[in-house]
Amino acid sequence: PPSHTLAGCTRVSVRPRISSSRLSVMAAANANFLEISKAFCQHYYNVFDTDRAKLQTLYQDGSMLTFEDAQFMGMQAIMTKLTTLQFATVQHQVTTCDAQPTPGGGILCFITGKLVVDGGANPLMFGQTFHLMPTPQGSWYIHNDLFRLNYT
Repeated sequence: PPSHTLAGCTRVSVRPRISSSRLSVMAAANANFLEISKAFCQHYYNVFDTDRAKLQTLYQDGSMLTFEDAQFMGMQAIMTKLTTLQFATVQHQVTTCDAQPTPGGGILCFITGKLVVDGGANPLMFGQTFHLMPTPQGSWYIHNDLFRLNYT
């Protein structure tokens, strides 16, 4: 495959396309990725909106959160951030939930929606991406979590 170098970066190989056989292998690793993503999304935002402290079970020490411009590594740092956000109540209204399978049996989830904070009349638009990974116990944890408010 062709290689490209970006200023200040190491050389990386770029493949223009994923073959249909490779995509089939990735999807076969978790044929229910879309259903799992939608169920996860519903569960995550329900817990977030009712008792954020209970989100702790969804993160591990190797998890990372990017919240706006700040990064938090590990379950403790992530939970400190999530449980000290400056609002009393929040309600997530999910507009879209897209998903793709990833190597290693993971699932990439991209969510867009609205946040109603403290009963406000003007919801905030948000986008959030989760990279879910399977656990040996047969459940899922959040390996990567990226959150951004959309002000446009």
